[in-house]
Amino acid sequence: MKWRARIFLGLLFTFAVCACAQLSPQGREVKQQAEVREYWVDPSTGLMWAGKDNGKDVTWPEANKYCHDMRLAGYSDWRLATIDELQGIYDPAAEALGRVSSQTGRPLRFHVKGNLFLTGDQWSSTRRNDDRGRPIGFAWRFDFNNGVRFGYDHLGYSRLKRALCVRQSGER
Repeated sequence: MKWRARIFLGLLFTFAVCACAQLSPQGREVKQQAEVREYWVDPSTGLMWAGKDNGKDVTWPEANKYCHDMRLAGYSDWRLATIDELQGIYDPAAEALGRVSSQTGRPLRFHVKGNLFLTGDQWSSTRRNDDRGRPIGFAWRFDFNNGVRFGYDHLGYSRLKRALCVRQSGER
């Protein structure tokens, strides 16, 4: 009876190895997300960054609420990053893997420090102002593919807009 159990376990192990080796793009993304660390502290600024963005389309108010409600690493003082903070973690030499592209089936590459897991462009907490310095219905976002700031996105727009949360860690 023991030899049958050993054969069964051997076949089961072989099947599991083969199944893992042939993960679909979505399966690879799930596995990759599971390997993302919880947070990263930028040694140059002392800012603590969530290890990944929220992972789905959100409007600017939803992005702010997501970060405000975040509880991560024992902290509850998370917030949506400013446009300057986002630009501060852009690194053209970095190649952090992000979500899997629906067009190519391969992970997108983002030029972000800390190997953060990104899935789109990142909203910032920074609003656009009119010529008198008053906030208008637009906010800045940052594109980690090209290292570009965009300031003409309406607060209610959500397509490929994400929330990347940050907090002051006190570490430096």
